[in-house]
Amino acid sequence: LLQASLVYVNTRMMQSVLSEPKWSARLAPADYRGLTPLIYSHVNPYGRFDLDLNRRIDFERKQAA
Repeated sequence: LLQASLVYVNTRMMQSVLSEPKWSARLAPADYRGLTPLIYSHVNPYGRFDLDLNRRIDFERKQAA
């Protein structure tokens, strides 16, 4: 379940980044082949997790430039 959840969240995050024209223009076909939602190095499986089931991840929110 954890792996499936990570793949889902990573896929949504990658989709939101790749939907931005400035990023899609920078990537070559070889870059797209290297993308995978199976990454997990950004996850700390042994640390403290603050879980708030009343908040959702805003995948559509844009970061400040």
